[in-house]
Amino acid sequence: MSRPVPFPLTDGRFCVPGNHWDLLDGRPGRFAAVAVVIPFFEQQDDLNRVLSALDAQDYPAHLIEVAVADDGSRRPPDTSASSLRCTVVRQQDRGFRAAAARNLGAAATGAEILCFLDADTVPEPGYLREISRLPSLLPDALVVGRRRHADLDGWSAADLRRWWDGEHAPTVLDEPQWLTDAYARTGDLAAADHSAYRFVISSVMCCSRELFTAVGGFDESFDRYGGEDWEFAHRARCCGAVLHHARRAVAWHNGPDWAGRDVADRAAAKNAEALALARLVTDPAARSHGLRYEIPDIAVHIDADAHGSGSLVATIRGFLAHDVGIWLTGQQSRTLYERTRLEDERVHIGPVPERIRRSSRFLVSVNGRPALPADGVADLVRRCSATDVAAVSAHAGSSAVTVQASWAANRFRRWTQGPVRLAEPDAVAFGAVERHRSDAFGMTEVDREPDLSW
Repeated sequence: MSRPVPFPLTDGRFCVPGNHWDLLDGRPGRFAAVAVVIPFFEQQDDLNRVLSALDAQDYPAHLIEVAVADDGSRRPPDTSASSLRCTVVRQQDRGFRAAAARNLGAAATGAEILCFLDADTVPEPGYLREISRLPSLLPDALVVGRRRHADLDGWSAADLRRWWDGEHAPTVLDEPQWLTDAYARTGDLAAADHSAYRFVISSVMCCSRELFTAVGGFDESFDRYGGEDWEFAHRARCCGAVLHHARRAVAWHNGPDWAGRDVADRAAAKNAEALALARLVTDPAARSHGLRYEIPDIAVHIDADAHGSGSLVATIRGFLAHDVGIWLTGQQSRTLYERTRLEDERVHIGPVPERIRRSSRFLVSVNGRPALPADGVADLVRRCSATDVAAVSAHAGSSAVTVQASWAANRFRRWTQGPVRLAEPDAVAFGAVERHRSDAFGMTEVDREPDLSW
């Protein structure tokens, strides 16, 4: 098999197949304009260190802008000591709303690259250069830096300079081993599977503004600590993001990781985070408790015009054992829906909504009158969940079921619309496309009115 290659965009940047950011490994980045977005809540001493560290970056200062997004502090943050262009934006204190603050900060900037950095996380001098390299070449890149931990309480800007010069060092604290192991196991996320969103943390995260806009920003329903970065990364992955860990982009968090902190009611806090995530993250690992949610893992679109009541039920039946939402289109879709008395809340009229397309892992198109057993649907989805597979289809007579990986479908859609496009879209394959005979999945084609009696 020939080695995959990057696909040029019309502005000189690239797309890649699958999660193969490694196809651009070693290629020098562009010095693009970077906006550093810093969520803040009553952390002036921490912020002073971060601003001083940003002043010391080996990145062209005229290409850096900073937005400090205050999450309702009693006193606004002071950025006057920084030599960089700084903007302060504020929102009311209505809980821990870091997600909304990051959106507010991003909206106040205009740079091509967005770099999210927490107010207590001090970047090393090469941080911006290292973390922005891939997004400057690959606008689909979602990059996480290396967050290390140290005790920086009481440290001044002068202390930081001596640290960078090798004269002085803080007390270094442990890194989370589960993250270190994950980056090593996946080759810095080059071998990312559907669970890799869990290895993206927003305190050291970078992406193009194009990707951030396509994903829809952070979900502002999060109003307590934790989870908003996993949700964003999961949605970004579904939208076609390419995940990468930039291990040389190092920033130092002041204090231990959450697991090493003294947290009251730790189990309750983690349960609240898990339940908040389960509404929005369709990974089966997040939904092991059996509850159903508005956003399904599998979004099924059925053209209803070929159907009668019996065939529509026969087609839907095989999908309902799974985490699905079903959308019916066609001139007769509403009439058929009402005549069939489909009272299942998972069945809807109209096209798959954009919010669902951006959050479900699989997009299924059903044409004709196919009928699949539940395990046949499961097998189609399983095949499509394999690394580097973009779509899997099965055909029976004039009927077809096609399962698309949302990352591939959304990535292709994004770069075949808008002012910047794939230079040669007809030559692009973001992943393998598998076509199978229907009998491999137990699929048949049914009459308009098959016998449903018992």
